[in-house]
Amino acid sequence: MFTGIIEDLGEIKDIKREGTNIHFTLTCSFVDELQVDQSLAHNGVCLTVVHIENNMYTVTAIDETLNKTDLGSWETGDKVNLERCMPANGRFDGHIVQGHVDTTGKCISIEEKDGSWVFTFQYASDDMTVEKGSITVNGASLTVVDSKDDQFSVHIIPYTYEHTQFHSLKVGDTVNLEFDILGKYIAKLMKRN
Repeated sequence: MFTGIIEDLGEIKDIKREGTNIHFTLTCSFVDELQVDQSLAHNGVCLTVVHIENNMYTVTAIDETLNKTDLGSWETGDKVNLERCMPANGRFDGHIVQGHVDTTGKCISIEEKDGSWVFTFQYASDDMTVEKGSITVNGASLTVVDSKDDQFSVHIIPYTYEHTQFHSLKVGDTVNLEFDILGKYIAKLMKRN
């Protein structure tokens, strides 16, 4: 389980295809603390560390993951948001994040607001956002603002803008979205009644 608090920006150093799988080799500030078999969220996608060597580590994305996320568009040199699993004795700073992306969305607007930013995303999904509820965008735990049927906005403070991918996002970019797990369960239960 994750909380959506980004620890570092990792850099993709190598990409290898093997059948329908893609192996991504990355580097980050905490490679020396990683272990093989450890789960690590990459832009919100939970991937398992399968190899560590020379201050780099490798994860593998399978077809199912590639079909539901934007990982297939990653290129060498790209920077991705990273978060390690939450320790059982750790603080719960964001919200419950599984690392299981529901769908992708597209950035349709970026507006600077006197030192902060408003990013608006559009998506096609049965899931929905809730005003002031939680959403995970490329692994970052954020609060939904201006919730609509197929789009929502988030406000980004300078710290988040500088220390995550948000400073490099552009209008038209695709992002990974994980909707709030509690909201998804409640919506599913409501449909049954």
